[in-house]
Amino acid sequence: MVMEQTNNTYLKFIPVMLSFFAMGFVDSVGIASNFVQNDFQLSDTQANLFPSMVFFWFLICSVPTSMLMNRIGRKKTVMISLIITLLAVVVPVFGYTYEGMLISFSLLGIGNALMQVSLNPLVTNIISGDRLASSLTFGQFVKAIASFIAPILASWGAVQFDYWQILYPIFSVMAILAVLTLGVTQITEEKEDNPSTFAQCFALLGNGMILLSFLGIMCHVGIDVGTNTTAPKLLIERCGLTIEDASYATSVYFFFRTIGCFSGAFILAKLSSKKFFAFSTVLMFLGMGGLFFADTPTTIYICVALIGFGNSNIFPIIFSQALLNKPDKKNEVSGLMIMGLFGGTVFPLLMGIASDRMMAQTGAVIVMMVGVIYLLSFTFKISK
Repeated sequence: MVMEQTNNTYLKFIPVMLSFFAMGFVDSVGIASNFVQNDFQLSDTQANLFPSMVFFWFLICSVPTSMLMNRIGRKKTVMISLIITLLAVVVPVFGYTYEGMLISFSLLGIGNALMQVSLNPLVTNIISGDRLASSLTFGQFVKAIASFIAPILASWGAVQFDYWQILYPIFSVMAILAVLTLGVTQITEEKEDNPSTFAQCFALLGNGMILLSFLGIMCHVGIDVGTNTTAPKLLIERCGLTIEDASYATSVYFFFRTIGCFSGAFILAKLSSKKFFAFSTVLMFLGMGGLFFADTPTTIYICVALIGFGNSNIFPIIFSQALLNKPDKKNEVSGLMIMGLFGGTVFPLLMGIASDRMMAQTGAVIVMMVGVIYLLSFTFKISK
């Protein structure tokens, strides 16, 4: 009976992990915005509007999605998010225009907002207790695989076929698989007896830990989007690389983030969240500090690798801490935490403005360093 239950859990994990893979499509906005900037001759501020626009929808959609989950359930909400994500990656296949990319990025932001809010709590219907943080980390590992291969596919398509958008038809196939497999999977969900109103949901920010976690998520995502957007620009600016060659910096970031997520799933099962979070933020501080001075491809890659590994487990640790703080309000807390992904809008905008003002990518690094310092201070708020 125990073996049968374990096998059933693994079978349910497959479509959930495919959904995490689809969640990773959003990280393609970093390299995509660089190609769009090059193709349409945009300034840094204009180009950074693309990732900002994607993450803007997290501010608008996150809390309403938590309300939607209370009505239709988590699985159905994930299904809706997957369909919207599928539409997002299909648009560039049929027409690569400036307007088309605006629509694609907006749909990607909406779909990802719904998915981020609903998918993480859905995992709690399969895994709970002490294994939750490591399970969410494994989901982030699968998500990181999509993030890692996106710039590789884009560069390969640009070099081989003069068609960097080749990543979109490939992602379309994966999105279809996620929709089909999750659609036929039965997952039992608990129902909340007294679902919160909008006002009650936002009132949770009055809880100190929830508010600090919200700000932590903002910084994590801002650093994530900022690094994979800025790293190629640093290589172009300081080392004279072409955009095709410089785009591999994004792959380096996500490669080490993928390694971090994979190893983190096992480390968090053995080591306390607080100690691992402290270790991770120190690595990010060293990497970000190095970007102020790095002027060769090797040193920039090393700094990006440190940031990628360090930032890989920040989200699941903060997210699990928030959920455990209010276990009776998982949907509402999830909505608030994912609203924090709005940091992916705030940081690129500030980074673009700072870079244009300083006429150097050092401005962007300064903005990201502020986020790293906040995460360092957040370590003291994590329970053992």
